[in-house]
Amino acid sequence: MPQTIERPPGQLVLVVDDMPENLAVLHDALDESGYSVVVANNGATALEQANALVPDVVLLDAVMPGMDGFEVCRRLKADLQTRAIPVIFMTGLTESEHVVAAFQAGGSDYVTKPVRQNEMLARIRSHTQNARLVSQARSALDAFGHAVLAVDPEERIIWQTPLARQWLDIYFPAQAKSTLPPQVSPWLQRAVRARSAGEEAAALVIAQGTRRLIFTLGEADEAVQWSVVLREEADDALVQSLMARHRLTQREAEVLHWVSKGKTNRDIGDILGTSPRTVNKHLEHVFAKLGVETRTAAAALAVSSRPTGGG
Repeated sequence: MPQTIERPPGQLVLVVDDMPENLAVLHDALDESGYSVVVANNGATALEQANALVPDVVLLDAVMPGMDGFEVCRRLKADLQTRAIPVIFMTGLTESEHVVAAFQAGGSDYVTKPVRQNEMLARIRSHTQNARLVSQARSALDAFGHAVLAVDPEERIIWQTPLARQWLDIYFPAQAKSTLPPQVSPWLQRAVRARSAGEEAAALVIAQGTRRLIFTLGEADEAVQWSVVLREEADDALVQSLMARHRLTQREAEVLHWVSKGKTNRDIGDILGTSPRTVNKHLEHVFAKLGVETRTAAAALAVSSRPTGGG
């Protein structure tokens, strides 16, 4: 059986370098500064350690035999488990194409060799602090039951709240967990283009029986990531909400719900198994309780009073 790797306490730095003397120097400097440190001398070991321990930051040598640092970083960023870990490259290569390659691989920063310890420690502090703030923000979203995910420009999922993951599993059970479902991808491209043009980005609705999963575009930075907010609606839940908010009977709430969906009295009668005349009677009671005179005003009030959270 493979040996279980236990995560050391405190902030953890994974140092990856094929030179033992470099590993020793970096290990001692980080240890003296209060970090827990694990080391790897090749790409395969680095990936194994990163997946098992999920360090707070990876200090990664760019040039190593076999799998180089650029490939290690690409694999870290392709894995949902390790995608959010900041990667700081260490390289003696100062040519611009190598710096560009580091960022294209998903690196957060770089330091040049020989590594200046004060600079390295400052960069590690900066990136771990930023990562901690992001983690706290995600934890707050989790705590309040929000469903949010973020995707990069290649539409790989960078992070997601547990509720977002739960809904994606339900609505797209065969979809890989690390990429955006293909049904969502064209909508996201359209939404981002609309936002860039200063227009309102339309929502995407994926129906499953009487439930619907609604995608709306959140914050968008095309060069870094897009955030997507998910909300689930269910006919039964919406009807119950209308009953509670406006003191309607169940039948009145059902009529108002379908009016807000743009249905005619005849359509609503067919759905509810009653006559259009009866629907109209219920609608008159709804108008009186809501203090409105038209179905358009009633529908607008129903839409504005829908719950904005999950379920």
